[in-house]
Amino acid sequence: MLSDGRERGWGELRAPVAKSTLSHHLKVLRDAGITRTRQEGTRCYVALRRTDLDRRFPGLLDAVLAAAEGEDVGDQVGLAGHR
Repeated sequence: MLSDGRERGWGELRAPVAKSTLSHHLKVLRDAGITRTRQEGTRCYVALRRTDLDRRFPGLLDAVLAAAEGEDVGDQVGLAGHR
């Protein structure tokens, strides 16, 4: 969902899990340095730290995303109103 480089509001993210589980996973990704989170008032935004990841681990993110695409992960997890 975040691979296009756009920052997304948490409300835009959809996953087949409870909101508390999604929140936990987003925290794990943030703590691992994979995403960055920005708060603006009461809204929270998340973005993939692609440049940082590509610099530290060249080719890794592309490989993970290609594998996810091959598994049709996009059919299981998507954006609100997008397919």
